[in-house]
Amino acid sequence: MAFVFPGQGSQYTGMGKSLAENFSAAREVFEAADEALGFSVSRLCFEGPEEALQLTENTQPALLTASVAAFRALEAEGFPAPAYVAGHSLGEYSALVAAGALSLGDAVRTVRARGEYMQEAVPIGTGAMAAVLGCSLEQIRLACHEASQGEVCSPANLNSPGQVVIAGNAGAVDRASELLKLKGAKRVIKLNVSAPFHCGLMMPAQTRLADFLATIEIADAQTPVVVNADAEASTSGSELRAALVRQVSAPVRWLESMQFLLLQGVNRFVEVGPGKVLSGLMRQIDRGAEAVNVEDAATLTVAREKVLV
Repeated sequence: MAFVFPGQGSQYTGMGKSLAENFSAAREVFEAADEALGFSVSRLCFEGPEEALQLTENTQPALLTASVAAFRALEAEGFPAPAYVAGHSLGEYSALVAAGALSLGDAVRTVRARGEYMQEAVPIGTGAMAAVLGCSLEQIRLACHEASQGEVCSPANLNSPGQVVIAGNAGAVDRASELLKLKGAKRVIKLNVSAPFHCGLMMPAQTRLADFLATIEIADAQTPVVVNADAEASTSGSELRAALVRQVSAPVRWLESMQFLLLQGVNRFVEVGPGKVLSGLMRQIDRGAEAVNVEDAATLTVAREKVLV
């Protein structure tokens, strides 16, 4: 069994509230995050407002807190420890907390800074991301290269066999989107994001984050972590730190990460945190694998019935 943790795009107002109301272990996570950050991230999660929650410097600590709260509730309910953990983009920080490599306080402070650095790296409106459905990765790479015209445009999230997200300068992403429609992509969907994540435009943020991470303790993990940048598992604290730095501008290799876990014999995936995005991707990757999500008290009960048998 593997626990997988969602990234930005899975957040919603009210996330984690049911868990905090029903499980003391989850409630303690929100209290600890509030204290570490010096503001009420719990209120932001539970009540919004939506426009504040959508700002990446708020989204990142909020989503991490809600995900770790779900993980602690699972622990308290006696769920067996996973053989592996992984997280999509931001979710890699949640995975490191679950693996015992990173403290909750350091994690929320780091992702708060990560969000600020990412937002400040590219002026609002100058970058963009788009989801490409039903097109091969090679076609997408060629279209990005053709559309770049001296700007940045590249695959950013390699999510499933039929879904790749591209990122870069807004004009280049628009040009690539039109090319891909001509090449037969089923759909190209412009994403509502505050910055173009996981592309070369994020290098200024990557440099700043490297300096910040140098001040944070990252221990060897107690559970192997499959990292985005390499699609391979590691328990080395130094390797995990380096992977967090590289993932800022590198593509999220989620499809390859899940294929790696399938090759290790993992056939049950528990999505721990808000939303069902990763469970949906797993159905596209391997319909034979079982995927359940835990985001509130009700879904935890369903997961308990499926897992604790």
